[in-house]
Amino acid sequence: MTKLRKIRITSEILDTFPAVMIGVVRAHKINNQGAQPKLQAELRQATELALQAVGSNPPSRHPRIACWREAYRSFGVKPKKYHSSIENLVRRVAKSGPPRSINKLVDLYNVVSLTHLMPVGGEDLDQIEGDLVLRYATESDSAALLLGESEPRRATPGEVIYCDSVGPVCRRWNWKEADRTKLTEETTSAVLVIEALPPVTRPDLEKALTHLTDLIARYCEGETRISILDAENPALQLPAQGT
Repeated sequence: MTKLRKIRITSEILDTFPAVMIGVVRAHKINNQGAQPKLQAELRQATELALQAVGSNPPSRHPRIACWREAYRSFGVKPKKYHSSIENLVRRVAKSGPPRSINKLVDLYNVVSLTHLMPVGGEDLDQIEGDLVLRYATESDSAALLLGESEPRRATPGEVIYCDSVGPVCRRWNWKEADRTKLTEETTSAVLVIEALPPVTRPDLEKALTHLTDLIARYCEGETRISILDAENPALQLPAQGT
């Protein structure tokens, strides 16, 4: 049973980013084990679509990537040093080809991210404690061990983070996730987010969310539910059993 009870965006974030939208997919009773050759084909196709969309220009010039550079600058992060997840992903596939396979959920959210040029991420619901909140970091936040790192580090006060009652779940908005809540083959319940800033529209986000749930149904089975957080609906209250 998931311990997550609420997902919300703080008013301080909405004051700075009034047009932000966070698409949320809750997935339960999923099977994230095993390899899927067809999913690798989807990754190759998505990579081609992303590179066609970016063309010969640097990825940072595409409007759906440039908006994240502006967002990072607004909270004091140098976007040339720390790339948003979508810019990092596009840069990697431009250099090295389709992303390497991690597990089905990670692979399929990379398909959606590349196809729609939007940041997409996911966490193991059973590893989340308390509310999951998009907010500004403070000096009191605990250190978090990030994916691929050897030592925990504290978030810089003022940067945007996802955080639960234990500590940061993702730093610099969508730059890098915590190891504690990562998706693994043992994951059976997950929360996935698609993040949207202008020029992305609500129909654009809805299309990406539908794509994501279709892929989960095709490759992981289980049940999914979609919600969108924005200025008018900044919080999602989950049922008592997280279903």
